[in-house]
Amino acid sequence: MTYDEFLAGDPVVVTAALTGGVHGKEANPNLPETPEEIGRAAAAAAAAGAAVVHVHARKPNGERSFATERFQAIDDEIRARADDVVIQHSTGGTGAPDDVRHQPLRTDPPPEMASLDMGPLNRYRHLTSENTRALVDSLYDEMRERGVKPELEVFNDGHLNEAHQFLDRRDVDAPVYATLIFGPGTLTRPRPRNLLNLVSNLPAGAQFNTLGFGRHQLPLATLGLLLGGHVRVGLEDNVYYERGELATSNAQLVERIVRVADELGRPVATPAQAREILGL
Repeated sequence: MTYDEFLAGDPVVVTAALTGGVHGKEANPNLPETPEEIGRAAAAAAAAGAAVVHVHARKPNGERSFATERFQAIDDEIRARADDVVIQHSTGGTGAPDDVRHQPLRTDPPPEMASLDMGPLNRYRHLTSENTRALVDSLYDEMRERGVKPELEVFNDGHLNEAHQFLDRRDVDAPVYATLIFGPGTLTRPRPRNLLNLVSNLPAGAQFNTLGFGRHQLPLATLGLLLGGHVRVGLEDNVYYERGELATSNAQLVERIVRVADELGRPVATPAQAREILGL
């Protein structure tokens, strides 16, 4: 579905990005870090209307982890509390060797979905997440082998070009699913016209997801709803509910976008509907 085919009544897939791998409880004490906390957050977000939960793993000290064992512990906690929600693992990251980036794909069972960054990103002052074409291809090849649906993460216009080239190199089952990301630094500048331009240049037949960082989360998600896309919210991307007020939970952010979708005539997809829409 493209933006010019949108009709009120089309279901919207809501993704909750629960924790991320950068900021921790110092940014918001309600951000989940342990497997049990993430499991409980996933269940609450699913009850609020999220069909997909985007998962990062943390070490016991709160730092980011790529270890299969940590993802396994989180998945077990999620499935014990919300056994129907779609689990999507992150394979993105900075400073990790290529083989380590594969580890989130190796849980048993594997996640139904996983993120796949389409190109390089500047991180902080001295770090770059490279995401070479060779790494993108190798991650995708393991995803395909393990039956994992890729979520193409598009952080800027150049990444959309890379997505088209990636689809020329690799046979990806329809529908292609791309997340369009807006914010500071390497990301696309958060302007309505930029979302319109990206959507108009998506691969034919692609489904898209809208992700805005910080204060841009709600307005860009709302515009994404109007354009017929899907949305991602959560404490990974935005620790505030409104200016000066920390969000109490991922579920609180999901509940708000569900209300907006309802007002706009977009029913929220169940996990079963999300699986059908995304071709899982």
